[in-house]
Formats: sequence, C-alpha cells, structure tokens
Amino acid sequence: MVVKANVGSAMVSALVFLALQGHALHAQGYPDRQVRVIVPYAPGGSTDIAGRLVAQRLAGELKQPVVVENRDGAGGNIGADLVAKANPDGYTLLVGTAGGITINPSLYKAMPFDPIRDLAAVAYFGSTPNILVVHPSLPVKSVRELVALARARPGQLNYASAGAGGAVHLAAELFRSMANLDMVHIPYKGSAPALTDLLGGQTQLMFSTLPPALPYVKSAKLRALGVTGVTRSSLVPELPTISEAGLKGYEITQWWGMLAPSRTPAEVVARLNADINRVLRQPELVQQFAALGADPSRNTSEWFAAYIRSETAKWSKVVKASGAVVN
Repeated sequence: MVVKANVGSAMVSALVFLALQGHALHAQGYPDRQVRVIVPYAPGGSTDIAGRLVAQRLAGELKQPVVVENRDGAGGNIGADLVAKANPDGYTLLVGTAGGITINPSLYKAMPFDPIRDLAAVAYFGSTPNILVVHPSLPVKSVRELVALARARPGQLNYASAGAGGAVHLAAELFRSMANLDMVHIPYKGSAPALTDLLGGQTQLMFSTLPPALPYVKSAKLRALGVTGVTRSSLVPELPTISEAGLKGYEITQWWGMLAPSRTPAEVVARLNADINRVLRQPELVQQFAALGADPSRNTSEWFAAYIRSETAKWSKVVKASGAVVN
C-alpha cells in the first residue's frame, strides 16, 4: 500500500510538472496569433480612445494583429467579466478604468467577478484629471470661495454628475466629504446632459471630465476653479489643483490600464508590460494622450497591482459615505 501511494504521488507530481512545463513553453512562444482587447465601454469615449491608441501600437510590438472590441454595459462590468472568465493565455485583455476596477466593487451589490482576485494587473497607461467647473452666475472664483459659499448656504447648491456612483459623482462626493459640505446631488444619464443643464444654470457645479468641459471654459460659458489631479494639467497649466487651491490632500484621477485574466503566465504579463511601456514612450502617442489631458505613465505590473488595491480601499470609504448603490 505504501509503495502504491508513493507511485501515485510520483505520478501526480510528474503530471503537474509536465503541465507547468507545457504552460511555460506556451508562454515562451507568445504571441502566435491575434490578440483581443476588450474595452468595456461604448465607442468614442476617452477609455475607448486611449485603449485603441495603445492597442494599435501594441500590434507592432507583438508582431500580431490586436483587435479592439467594445463590450459596454453595467458600468464596465460586462466587458470586464468577459475577460475575468477568459482563458488566461494572454490573448484576451481588458482596458480597465478607475470606475470599473476600483469603484464598482463597492458600488454594485452583486459583482459578477472580483477585480483583485480574478484579474491580473499588466500595465498602467496613465491618468487624466477631472475639472471643477461652476456656472458663471455663482459668485465664486476659487475653491476657497466655493467652500465658503457652500457652508453659508447648506443644502442650496446643486452639483451635476454623469450618473450616481460614477467617477464624476464620486469626485464631487469626495470633495463634499473632505470639506464637510451639504450639497445636493443631481444625477444625469451621461456627461453631455449634465453639462447641458450646468450651462443652462439648472445646476451650479460639476466635476467634469476634462476634454468636454474645456471649450465652455475657454468661451467663458463655465468658470473653472481647479483640476483634481496631483499636478496641474498641461491643457490648463494656469489652473491650480484643488489640493493647492485650498482642499489639501484632495486627489482623484481617471486612469486607464491593461489587465488580463488572473493566472496568466508571469512571462506573458512581463512581455506585455515591457511592450506597452515601449508604446507609451512613442512621441506621437504622448501627443495624442495630451489631447485627452493625460500623461502616459510607465510602471511595473507589481506597482499597478498595488495601486489597484490602494484605490479600491480608498473608494470603498467614499462610496459608503455617499450611500450610492447599484443593484
């Protein structure tokens, strides 16, 4: 019986070893066919644009076609779930965002997957800040003046968002909670109608994504008070960050990055990280990202994974304080 047990154990060990060897050999030959990149949002948005810019150049590095597919719905969960459940071989990848990866786990009552457990961080692309804009009729010209006015008029200022629980909403919620303000949230179905009502004076302020709001700032139809990033934006370098303008420590950015199914071979993740980092150095891509208000950022996959964990913990507190829930 002992001999049989030993033989059985040896056979299992041998099979595991051969499987691992086959996995490693397969990873060494990566890629040998088309790679699919899932963008979990509709075409035309900043995530779609950033993802396509990187995917187009990644094809040149991999020497294989890289095809982008839009699978939008459920705040990015449909496309992300598809990738989380895909074969972990490096041929199905995800363009992840702050909202879909680090906010949704706290926002949705029933997530179909766990981003930290079911997805592997591959490469961080970069980030773009939001911009705090107010209607010109609001008698404020700085973040400090806005905070003072909101405290003097509790419950009287309305802020627009692109939808409850989205990044635009939570940027305002973080501002409200850090400054201890009482303001009313007015959610819309997208940024366009939210900006339309802000322009019409139906709401007083909004933490808009940068590119859509800039034309209205330049035409003086909206007044900008600050950007939400750690540093000033190259698109509006004269505008201070909200942290330096009076609410110290405030920071939120919309980031993008590539992820893969968990258990994707480490060699494949390392290859993709190196190739994407090379892509992010290309001058043309740097210029195209700048048009989105973003600066490409090159980091290791380990750094990206740690960043996702820290941002998930941060937004868990903000979502809880906001009371936002999506069934």
